[in-house]
Amino acid sequence: WEQLRGWAAAAAPWVRGLLAVTAGLGLGYVMLRVPLRLRDGLAAVTVFLSTLTPKFYFALTVTSSFISGLIFVFEWWHFRKYGTSFIEQVSVSHLRPLIGGAENSPPAPAAFSAGDNEVSRQNMPECKVWRNPLNLFRGAEYSRYMWVTGKEPLTYYDMNLSAQDHQNFFTCDTDALRPSDTVMQKAWRERNPQARIKAAYQALELNNDCATAYVLLAEEEATTIVDAEKYFKQALKAGEMIYRKSQNCHSQSPQHEAQLRRDTNVLVYVKRRLAMCARKLGRIREAVKMMRDLMKEFPLLSMLNIHENLLEALLELQAYADVQAVLAKYDDISLPKSAAICYTAALLKARAVSERFSPETASRRGLSTAEINAVEAIHRAVEFNPHVPKYLLEMKSLVLPPEHILKRGDSEAVAYAFFHLQHWKRIEGALNLLHCTWEGTFRMIPYPLEKGHLFYPYPSCTETADRELLPTFHEVSVYPQKELPFFIHFTAGLCSFSAMLALLTHQFPELVVLFAKAVSITSVE
Repeated sequence: WEQLRGWAAAAAPWVRGLLAVTAGLGLGYVMLRVPLRLRDGLAAVTVFLSTLTPKFYFALTVTSSFISGLIFVFEWWHFRKYGTSFIEQVSVSHLRPLIGGAENSPPAPAAFSAGDNEVSRQNMPECKVWRNPLNLFRGAEYSRYMWVTGKEPLTYYDMNLSAQDHQNFFTCDTDALRPSDTVMQKAWRERNPQARIKAAYQALELNNDCATAYVLLAEEEATTIVDAEKYFKQALKAGEMIYRKSQNCHSQSPQHEAQLRRDTNVLVYVKRRLAMCARKLGRIREAVKMMRDLMKEFPLLSMLNIHENLLEALLELQAYADVQAVLAKYDDISLPKSAAICYTAALLKARAVSERFSPETASRRGLSTAEINAVEAIHRAVEFNPHVPKYLLEMKSLVLPPEHILKRGDSEAVAYAFFHLQHWKRIEGALNLLHCTWEGTFRMIPYPLEKGHLFYPYPSCTETADRELLPTFHEVSVYPQKELPFFIHFTAGLCSFSAMLALLTHQFPELVVLFAKAVSITSVE
C-alpha cells in the first residue's frame, strides 16, 4: 500500500497536466467550430437573399413604413392628448421596476383638492383648484349649451368638486334635526341631476322655507336667468329668516355655531348669485350695489373673491376710477393674486397710452414713462398667467369656463377671457399694445420652471389639472411648450426612411436587389 501511494503521488502532476491539455484542445476545437457555423449560417442567409425577388423587398419596405406610421400617429395623438409619450410612459411604469429603477423614482405628486385658505396658496406655490368666482348657472347656461351643441361643457372631475363644495357650504352636523335638511344632505350627494331636483322638491314639501332647496332649483332646474332669479329671491327670504334665528342662539353650543356658519354660507351664496343675476340681466348698477353691500356685511369672507365679480361689473360700467380703487385694496403684495387682478391692472395702465401707441413711433423715439409702466404691467400679468393673451388676441378659441379654475393655468385663462375680452375690445388700442409687448415677457424668464421674475416659478403640474377641469374637445394650452419625445422623432424617421426605400424599390427594383445582395455578402466576409 505504501508503494502504491507513492506511485499515485508521483503520477498526480502528470494526470493534471494531461487533463489541462485535453481541456485546452476541446476549447480550441469549439472556438474553431463556432466561426465555421456562423459562416455557414451567413452563407445560407446569402443564398436565401439571392433568391428573393424585388416584389418581396417592396412589400417589406411598404409594410415597415405602414407599421411605423401607425405607431407615429398613435404616439403623436397620445402626446397631444396627455402630454407624454406612450412608449416612454409604459417603459417607466412597467420596465423600470423590472430592472431595479423603482428605488430612484420620484415621489408621486399630491392629489388636487379644492381649498378655501388663499393665504396658504400665496405662501406655497402648489397646484390647488379654486372655485370660479364667476361660474355660470348649470340649468340656464351650461345645459343650454349642451342642448345646442351636444357637447358636455363640464367634466366629471369639475362637477365632483362642486358637489364637495355644496356639501361643505350647505350642510352641518345638525341637519339630522330637520327632515328637510336631511333630504338636502342626500340631494347634494346625488350624481343624477333629475334625482337632485326631485329631492329638492321633497325637501320643500317637508319645509316650504328650505333655502338650500331653492338654491338647487335655481342652479339646475331654471332654464333662464329670470327663473333662476325668482328661485334665489325665495331662497333669500328663507335664508334671512333662518340666519336671524341662528344668530340668536349660536353661542349656546358648538352645534349651534356650526349651524350659524352653514346659514351664513347659504345667505352669502344666495346674495352673490342674485347680484350675478342682476349683472346678467343688465341691471349693472344694482349688481354693483349688492356686491358692495355684501363685502361690507361679511368682510371676513374675502376668500370667496367677491371683489372679482365687482371688478367685472365696474368695467362694464366703465367706472375706471372705481376699478382702480378696488385694485388699490386687493392688488397688494401680501394678498393672493389672480388673472383678474393682474390683467385688470394692466388694462388700466394700457388705457392711458394705448390710443396713441404705435410700434414704429416707439422704436424711433423710445417709450415714455407711461408706456414703460403699461408694458411692465403687461409683462407682470403675462408672467402670472401666460395663457391669457392667446385668448384675448383670439389666437385660440374660447369655451365655457369651468366651475373650478387653477390659478396660473389654462382654466383660469379661459374663465378670465370669457368675461373680460369685451372690456379689452372696448378700450381702443389696448389689444394692439398687448399684441406688441406680451411675448417680451418670456425673455425675462428663460427658465420659468426654475426661477420666476415677479412671482414664484411657474408650477409644472398645471397641465394635468387643466386637462381634468376643461372639456375634452378643448385643446389645453401648455406652458412652457414641451419638446417632442424621442420616440416621436424616431418613429417619424423610421416611417420616412421605410417609405423612401419602398419608393426606390418600386422605381429601381434591380438596383435595390443588387444593393441588398452586396450588403449581405459584405457582412459574410
